[in-house]
Order: sequence, then C-alpha cells, then structure tokens
Amino acid sequence: MNVILKNATVLDSTSPFNEQIVDIKIENGIITEIASNILDDVNFKTVTKPNLFVSQGWFDSSVSFGEPGFEDRETILNGLNTAAKSGFTAVALQPNSTPVIDNQSQVYFVKSKAANQATDLYPIGAFTKNSEGNDLAEMFDMKNAGAVAFGDYQKSISNANLLKIGLQYVQDFDGLIIAFAQDKTIKGNGVVHEGIVSTTLGLKGIPALAEEIEIAKNLFLLEYTGGKLHIPTISSAKSVSLIKEAKQKGLQVTCSVAVHNLVLTDEILTEFDTRTKVLPPVRDEKHRQALINGVLDHTIDMITSDHNPLDIEHKKMEYDKASFGTIGLESAFAALQTVLPTEVIIQKLTAGKTTFKVTTNSININEKATLTLFTNNGEATFTKQNILSKSKNSIFLNHKTKGKVYGIYNNNKLILNE
Repeated sequence: MNVILKNATVLDSTSPFNEQIVDIKIENGIITEIASNILDDVNFKTVTKPNLFVSQGWFDSSVSFGEPGFEDRETILNGLNTAAKSGFTAVALQPNSTPVIDNQSQVYFVKSKAANQATDLYPIGAFTKNSEGNDLAEMFDMKNAGAVAFGDYQKSISNANLLKIGLQYVQDFDGLIIAFAQDKTIKGNGVVHEGIVSTTLGLKGIPALAEEIEIAKNLFLLEYTGGKLHIPTISSAKSVSLIKEAKQKGLQVTCSVAVHNLVLTDEILTEFDTRTKVLPPVRDEKHRQALINGVLDHTIDMITSDHNPLDIEHKKMEYDKASFGTIGLESAFAALQTVLPTEVIIQKLTAGKTTFKVTTNSININEKATLTLFTNNGEATFTKQNILSKSKNSIFLNHKTKGKVYGIYNNNKLILNE
C-alpha cells in the first residue's frame, strides 16, 4: 500500500532523521522519500494524525494466542490484528497451545496461519516434549522450521542437568534457550506476592526467593556451559542484581520484564479481582522501583506485554482457583507511558529484535518500511472498549493511561487503530 505520513516526528537512534519532524513517502513497502514537505499524491493514502510519532516497528517477546486448541481464548489471526493495532510489527509466540509447539510440523502450522499478515509471527518452540520437563524437544528441527527460541511457557526447568545439556546442545546451531524462573517447591500454593498485602488479605504468598534462587542456579549453569540464555518476565530487585552481575562477567544472558510488573504493585489486590492474578506476581513498590532502575540502566534488555488471553471460565472464580495471566498488547504502550520516558519505552520495545534475530529496518530512504505510529500525548482510562482480544482478562482495566497507538505499517500493509 502506498502511503504518505505527514508531519511525523522520527524516533529512531539509527536514523539520520532521528528527532526530526518530516513527511515519509512509502511506495510498495519501501521508504522512497523523507522530506520536510511531500506533496499529496492521488495514488497515495495520506495519513495525518495529531502529534504523530514514528519509530521502528515494535517487537513483543512473549505472546500467547491459544490456537491451536484454545481458539475460544484467541485465534492467531485476531491475535495478530490485535498486535498490529497495539503497535507491534512482530511478536514471538509462546508454545502453550494444544498440541504444544514441540516439533517442526507445529512450527510450520502456526507460521502458515500467520502468513501475509501485517504483524510478523516468530514461533518459540518448547524446550521439552509437551512442555512436561522430562525430555528435550526436537529443537534443531524446529530451528530449521523457523523457531527463534526454545522454552516452556511459565514453567521452570527443574531438572538442572536437562538445562545443562540443552545449553550445550543448542550452541551447535546458535540457539537461544528461555528459562522461566520460579522454584515450584518454594512457590508452593502461592498466588500473589508474599508481603504485607498478602498477609493482610489472607492470600498465600509467592516469595521473591522462588524466582531468585532459580535465576542463580540457571546463571551458574550458563557460566559452566556457555551458550545463550534468556530469562523472561523477572519481578524482583535481587533478580536484577543477579543478572547485572552475570552480564559483568561476560555471560550471554538477556532478560525481560512484563509491563504490569513495571506499572503496578500488590496494592491492586485489595479487590480480589482475579484479573490481577499473574505469574510472576506484581510485587511491592521496592521491587517495582528496582525493575524501573533495571530498565533505565539497561540490565533489563526488553519489555514484554506477556499477553496471555484466558476465557472467563478460568478467571471468574475464587482467587485461589483462577488461572494466572492477563492480556496486555492493547494496554502496553499507554500503560508504560505513565512510568517511563517515551524514548526508553521505544528502545525497550524494539531491542528484543536483536536477541531473537528479528530483522531491523532503520527509518531511512530505500529501507523497508517497518513502522509503528503513535502519540505520547493525551490521558485516558483503559476500558473494555479498548480491548481487541477475544478474551477480556486485562489487569489494566479502569487504569489511567497516557498516549495512544495509531497503528503500524509493515509488509506493505497499513493497519490503523480507528
């Protein structure tokens, strides 16, 4: 689709037009002209938006769509449309479907379902067969089919020797292992952050130690084996310091943090709303502040929505019995705007491309147009009308937000959030 973006402020540190207000002409998916004033053309759709910003397309390193098996929660097509209208030109799909994405035929299936969409889908293959933690999955075959990493969604690798062997094995083809960090024996039956709020409410707590001891173990293994390890959705102050120390040692470790762990604290639990039940849990202000600092000093490499649609049958019940998870694509950017500078948000929503080997395109003439369109102006409240997912389990429902995503341009397609 041929498009002219008018009066757009470029936010792209790799672009010679960074922080300039320009018009951008896109022809057949390629940026053909960037100038202060480009005349309208009847063969081009002109896009004019208030306080328009343009950045490299955003990437989310952890989304769940349900399909195959849980299409009632979300389908791949609607999930990708939701991602596009939320500003994401690429997403990494978790393997937690039925069947689990643990072989090359499943990788091919989800890729075929995502073909020719504006938002690109990058499958994550399971680390173990059926994500059961017993035997390694067919990682080399999945890599050849298009998997970008290997991990069992929200399941820690309790068998240390299996992680050791896996880290050694994937080095032959430069693979990336994702190791969710939560010691199951320490977590026990916990459902929220262990602290004053959980004690007051009478809810069983998940101590930060459950995450930290698992991260320490996995980093020791990484130091022994070499290879590349990604630790997703960290939530504690000690986790940040452990990963910072590992990076200073030269270990190839990256990590992410979920939007809700940066924005919210366990003070939101007082209504016993099961939409607030997430894994890892939102913790207290001390941990939240440490995560913010970890983002600012680049210990934390990327921010994810950790988008996980769940049907009402798994959420509308007693807090102890409800499933963990929240949708997050639609609210990600506007929620982050309440706690972080725009430039930092954009950097953390694009940095994951390097780790997951997703192609990056600078905003420059003759480059492929892979763009996110947004504004950092305006305050609003996130409501059900803002939810595009089939499932409605948003932790940010009725929370204040700032700014708005206008849409994306990618794969010669313009998707606007109108």
